[in-house]
Amino acid sequence: MRALLVDRSAPGGLRLGEAPDPVPAPHQALVRTAATSLNYGEVRFVLESAPEGAVLGWDAAGVVERAAADGSGPAAGTPVVTLGGDGGWAELRAVDTDLMGVVPEGADMGAVSTLPVAGASALRALDRIGPILGRRVLVTGATGGVGRYAVQLARRGGAEVVAVTGDPEGRGAALRALGAHEVIATPSAAGAPVDGVVDMVGGRQLVEAYEQLGQHGTLVSVGHSGGDAEHFPYGTLYGDMGRHDRSVVSFHLLGCTGLARDLTWLAGQVATGALDPGTSWRGSWEKFPEAAEELLGRRLHGKAVLDIG
Repeated sequence: MRALLVDRSAPGGLRLGEAPDPVPAPHQALVRTAATSLNYGEVRFVLESAPEGAVLGWDAAGVVERAAADGSGPAAGTPVVTLGGDGGWAELRAVDTDLMGVVPEGADMGAVSTLPVAGASALRALDRIGPILGRRVLVTGATGGVGRYAVQLARRGGAEVVAVTGDPEGRGAALRALGAHEVIATPSAAGAPVDGVVDMVGGRQLVEAYEQLGQHGTLVSVGHSGGDAEHFPYGTLYGDMGRHDRSVVSFHLLGCTGLARDLTWLAGQVATGALDPGTSWRGSWEKFPEAAEELLGRRLHGKAVLDIG
């Protein structure tokens, strides 16, 4: 099969080449991939430490070529969206059946490929906050892949959504169209306390967002794009003055159960237009270096999609 192989002598650190077809385990289906979407973490961190010749890629959408031998998961010929620790940047992918969701017939596979990491992370983060109907939820990094989905899902869940972006004037209209009630430049501009935070930035912004939590509030740490450490000044973790029972939590998406159900539901929402995938760059996988440069340069506000084949 053809795949994007790690090759640090090539532009962007990848080249199209030949790799052995994956051999599925009994609980895995073999999927012929149609599209993949890029995530900042895999391009920025995973690629730089991966061995030469490796096939990476977390997100991919395609069609089941061979169903799982143990009878689990969808049948051959079913359109699916898939998640995994690697293997998404290839024509064929072996995928655990509990990490794939069924996609409605005729859906845009490129749009659906944006879901596994970004959409599922946003959904699980909001779930971790708890009931959000009538609650105030702050989303940092709101123009990124996870952030855009978090804004939309929080609004659909009945929350008052406060979106944080470095350019409120330039991006405010787009974020309001997605469902944000307020668009601000920093978490400290939130004013009134918030009940939950979905944080994609980490570092100083995470600390600042935590300070906006009211009592019983939860901050869910999802991303670390800021690249700096979290230093909590003395007194930040005091529990008095309306700060009782606040928490910071994290999760690992591949450690979650029930993702097949999540991915199936999310795929249906994208297919019907109820969720906007926010594709801001799309092209052939031969143009990976161009997409990676845009992503790493923080010039993309949304997702980059590669069409495979």
